[in-house]
Amino acid sequence: MNVKHVKIELDNTCPAYWVPQLNDMEAWLNSAATKLPWTGGPATVGVRIVDHQDSAALNRQYRGKDKPTNVLSFSAQLPESVRNVLNPVPLGDLAVCAPLVEAEAAAQGKSPEAHWAHLLTHGFLHLNGFRHDTEADAKIMENLEITVLKALGFTNPYLVY
Repeated sequence: MNVKHVKIELDNTCPAYWVPQLNDMEAWLNSAATKLPWTGGPATVGVRIVDHQDSAALNRQYRGKDKPTNVLSFSAQLPESVRNVLNPVPLGDLAVCAPLVEAEAAAQGKSPEAHWAHLLTHGFLHLNGFRHDTEADAKIMENLEITVLKALGFTNPYLVY
């Protein structure tokens, strides 16, 4: 995806938790975008920062799982004819559970910034059609995440210390 620029529309409902700077989040998504084959122009991604309760409600409603999760992706799923005339193109939305991201980073011995970069990259790849339902698909997605994060100066997110 040679997107010229990915902009984030941020909605933080959890101001008590640490959240990366908007420009850092946009840089991470733009780095991921350069690794994808789509040749569209500017794009937007909605990022909503949620708590355990909101994450669990979304996860229950959309995935049938009654627990919070670190990131949920909701693709815009626009017809090609619509995507071709929009500028910027809305790719979809990510819901990130700030308290869970914080707890996972600590439990995995990672910096909050590194974990946020990984999860936003992971969610962004989902918005662009990547899945990890099969072992082969998971390997492709994980390798792309590792490549993007390495280019950003982060270590392999799948190594837990």
